[in-house]
Amino acid sequence: MKWAALVGGYGSNLEAMLEYGNPVHLVVSHKANVRALEVAEKYHIPAAVLLPKDFRVREAFDQALLNLLQRENIDALALAGYLRWLDPAVIAQYRGRAVNLHPALLPSFPGLGAVEQAYRHGVFWTGVTVHFIDDGHDTGPIIAQAAVPRYREDTLEDLRERIQHHEHRLYPRIVEAVDTGLVRLDGQNVVWEESKSWINGHY
Repeated sequence: MKWAALVGGYGSNLEAMLEYGNPVHLVVSHKANVRALEVAEKYHIPAAVLLPKDFRVREAFDQALLNLLQRENIDALALAGYLRWLDPAVIAQYRGRAVNLHPALLPSFPGLGAVEQAYRHGVFWTGVTVHFIDDGHDTGPIIAQAAVPRYREDTLEDLRERIQHHEHRLYPRIVEAVDTGLVRLDGQNVVWEESKSWINGHY
């Protein structure tokens, strides 16, 4: 499938995907001058910037995004640091072919600042969740999770770096699984064509 990576920040997960070999054909950022665009350039991936401030209403931005994805014949979406909720029209077009990476063990700590939330609450375990995108906010069917310990002596940055390490390992492999049909969405159920032990062998 032709994948678009939706970004808006540093681009470390995009970089992990490209290093792994995920078939990213387009990078779309909702912010200008972010490192993720430099990553796209480094790997010779076409990139587009859609700035919310350039659109009078949110619906116009979302329609421009959908038009761009359709014009480029994009089959699937991978959100990698994209800090905007997708419009229902975009979700409907890519249902079962749009995935998100969240730096917590959903349903705990959804939304922005998940690492900070977990750290502030003093959890012993947090982690990473990859899920299909649905109409809710971080509520889509969960594909895979990785548990990450929080140690007593950790600083917030220590925890963030440990979580990112697991993000970079897990996300490209789940994108690959969706791309190859190893995992799919059936209604609200995530179906693996092989045992989930596949993750352990590749993660």
